[in-house]
Amino acid sequence: MQDLAQMRCVPCRGGEPALSDAEIKNLLAQLPGWQVAEVDGIKRIEKTFHFDNFAHALAFTDRVGALAEEQDHHPQLVTEWGQVKVAFWTHAVGGLHQNDFIMAAKTEAAFAQAEGRKPS
Repeated sequence: MQDLAQMRCVPCRGGEPALSDAEIKNLLAQLPGWQVAEVDGIKRIEKTFHFDNFAHALAFTDRVGALAEEQDHHPQLVTEWGQVKVAFWTHAVGGLHQNDFIMAAKTEAAFAQAEGRKPS
């Protein structure tokens, strides 16, 4: 199985089906701590990352934003004192796509290198 963090997001223009529950389960197994949530009938994956202060949380938010720009696949980011909640889903398919899991893995790698991180 290819390491998700080493993969690149592919352009998704719609017309593709969202991932099946079995595909989601398989990919989610590679991302400890990430969970599937459903908002307004659309599945997403999300995780909250913890930091020792706001500055470290904000720096992580900036890093995830830079990764999103590199891959052209953007998350929902909620930055608060000591934590950042990250959520991915693909609007074009109305649910989850492999790109969401690739970006989650890249986010995990960024967290592993982040200053001031706390165990999740």
